[in-house]
Amino acid sequence: MQSNNIVLDIATWLIPLVFAIVFHEISHGWVANAFGDPTAKRLGRLSPNPIRHVDPFGTIILPLILVLTGAPVFGWAKPVPVRAELMRNPRLHMVLVALAGPGMNLLLALAAAAALSITVHAGAAEGLAGTFLVRNLQNFLVINVFLALFNLLPIPPFDGGHVVEGLLPPKIARHYAKLGRFGFPVLIFLLVILPILVPGANIVEKIVVPPVEALIALYASLVGLG
Repeated sequence: MQSNNIVLDIATWLIPLVFAIVFHEISHGWVANAFGDPTAKRLGRLSPNPIRHVDPFGTIILPLILVLTGAPVFGWAKPVPVRAELMRNPRLHMVLVALAGPGMNLLLALAAAAALSITVHAGAAEGLAGTFLVRNLQNFLVINVFLALFNLLPIPPFDGGHVVEGLLPPKIARHYAKLGRFGFPVLIFLLVILPILVPGANIVEKIVVPPVEALIALYASLVGLG
């Protein structure tokens, strides 16, 4: 949702984005710690303090550029360190650790939808403060659903890539994991360069946006916003 107030646009996209990606990363560390890997806990990466998780480019610069250009807003925080060998069942538990991030985003999205419904039905959406609150909740809902489904793309080093890695036979999984070093260059090519070279070849619009819109509609109907 874009407006003529660029400051409002930036604030109501970046604030919910930071919270969404911070709790996404923390959830990886929580689940890893529960399965026997205390690495994130020892390094202080289970803290909700955003400063411990912010990646200058992925958390601030890139999202700011996307807001200003009207593109879909996404980003990332510094990955929470996880050591599979410390877990009781490394392959299975790594899959569950990977799913924890998108799972957290889906729970946060449902909470945002419920809070938005309460705000609207209570008549608290009026005035500047009400507008600011509603915009933040709307964007928090959209961002969390988008991050959840976007991160489930089966591209290393995304969460979906870790899930695929855990489901493949060990020998094939090791080769598949090596693709992670090319993950972000491939992503930039697919999301930025390819649509420029081939009009209409927008991976986000074709693959991610339809299920995002469907899930947002489902959440809205569940909380009485439909």
